[in-house]
Amino acid sequence: MNVILAVKMYVTKMAEESGPGMKVLLMDKVTTSIVSMVYSQSEILQKEVYLFERLDSPSSTEPMKHLKCIVFIRPTKDNIGLLCNELRNPRYGMYYIYFSNIISKADIKTLAECDEIEVVREVQEFYGDYLAVSPHLFTLNINGCSQDLDWNPTHLQRCTQGITAVLLSLKKCPYIRYQGSSGMAKKLSEKIREILTKESSLFDYRQPDVPPLLLILDRRSDAITPLLTQWTYQAMVHELLTISNNRVNLSRIPGISKDLSEVVLSSEHDEFYADNLYLNYGEIGQTMKELIDEFQKKAKSHQKVESVTDMKAFVEHYPNFKKMSGTVSKHLVIIGELSSLVTKRSLLEVSEMEQEMACQDQHSQHLHRLKSLIHNSKIMNEDACRLVMIYALRYNKHSNCDISSLIDALKKRGVPESLYKMVYNMLEYGSQSFETTIEPNLVAQDAVVKITKRFFKDLKGVENVYTQHVPILKETLDELIKGRLKENFFPFLGRSPANKRVQDVIVFIIGGVTYEEALCVHLLNKSSANSGVRIVLGGTTIHNTTSFIDEVGTATFG
Repeated sequence: MNVILAVKMYVTKMAEESGPGMKVLLMDKVTTSIVSMVYSQSEILQKEVYLFERLDSPSSTEPMKHLKCIVFIRPTKDNIGLLCNELRNPRYGMYYIYFSNIISKADIKTLAECDEIEVVREVQEFYGDYLAVSPHLFTLNINGCSQDLDWNPTHLQRCTQGITAVLLSLKKCPYIRYQGSSGMAKKLSEKIREILTKESSLFDYRQPDVPPLLLILDRRSDAITPLLTQWTYQAMVHELLTISNNRVNLSRIPGISKDLSEVVLSSEHDEFYADNLYLNYGEIGQTMKELIDEFQKKAKSHQKVESVTDMKAFVEHYPNFKKMSGTVSKHLVIIGELSSLVTKRSLLEVSEMEQEMACQDQHSQHLHRLKSLIHNSKIMNEDACRLVMIYALRYNKHSNCDISSLIDALKKRGVPESLYKMVYNMLEYGSQSFETTIEPNLVAQDAVVKITKRFFKDLKGVENVYTQHVPILKETLDELIKGRLKENFFPFLGRSPANKRVQDVIVFIIGGVTYEEALCVHLLNKSSANSGVRIVLGGTTIHNTTSFIDEVGTATFG
């Protein structure tokens, strides 16, 4: 159950099946992102792939008959049309065509008719139709999957295809459970079952004693988690700088060098990131200091080149030294910018308030403190609005709930109307009238905020507040693993298995996932108490607070 490995194996197979010789990789916009998430350019060059082209915007029309062409595209109507044009006037000597999902026989026939010169050597389905972020996490990069709190039909189709590809690439034919209170979850479940039935020969895998399970959830059952400030390294980078297809744009940082204006953060190709992506803010400061100390030692040893033996050692170790230098520079810039933004936006104070509202039940105290924070000029408008959204979700049914006075305070601050009105949209999106399925309510009442302060003398300016919050997903999965997830809240689609135990679970959240939830799944997978349960988490997108508020806007404005 490793989605990175699954997609990587497809790409490797494509490169190897075409045999020796120089190759070009012809992709579309989506498959370009899919491949770049799992393979670095240097890795793919080792497979004799020397040129990368886009089917929808070729950089050259010049024939290069000496090249073999590996085509990896989604089987869309537009792509079939573009590929037909390519085959009528082929630029390359031979074509090996791989579709990222199920393709119809009619489309295959159309392509065959266009291949008049017979340049096509292979046509196959390789089900890498999703973006693998880490071994247990995937996304479909769909922002705003719903309109008027129901499916956008295009996005429903894309989600059906994406989840189908995940199941085929992991070789799973699962039972399906879905969130009973969500019409969108039921619709998606039914669409996936249609594919499982229609393409039953593709899913004809030998069923293990404990059958796999696909669990489809709706973001609306937990609108608080995506609104909270994040404090683990990966989640912080996404929250404050935004990670897009493993890339982070740092060009807005004053004085940034050109080679650091956009950096890649991939656990597959960056050892420091892989080792530290789940560490909290305080710990990352300490590990960064250790990395710098190690680098300085190596730099000093490289300065002592006094003999031929020293020179040889220097040349042998130089590539690793250079790579380490790049790693140090990249993470130092990122951590420095995170530290700057935390201070500039008073995020320690904001986060403490968020956590207390999410995890404790003290309405009058929270309302009083929240009004005080709204009047604090150091806090950004966006953060002030976010706090009011959390309050609204948390206390909208409280007898003394006072959202209107908080909205008035936002108005007095000069918050734009488009922003403060989103409080009501958030309430519509995540209100408790959308029945929650984990008792007793929207937020775990027994989760107590834990705030720890640490100060590292060796790294000036780093004093971090860490907060602990338990997403509803964690409780849902705990109940599932223990066999206590209620079927009236999470019904099976169709018949249920005789064996209710779970082992391989694919979870998909309509409306997006967060890195906090990805961390929960990572910890559940590592836990020895779960007797070999393996969980893969996916969603329409991976949210930070900005993208989530946009998602809610699209869903509620229609």
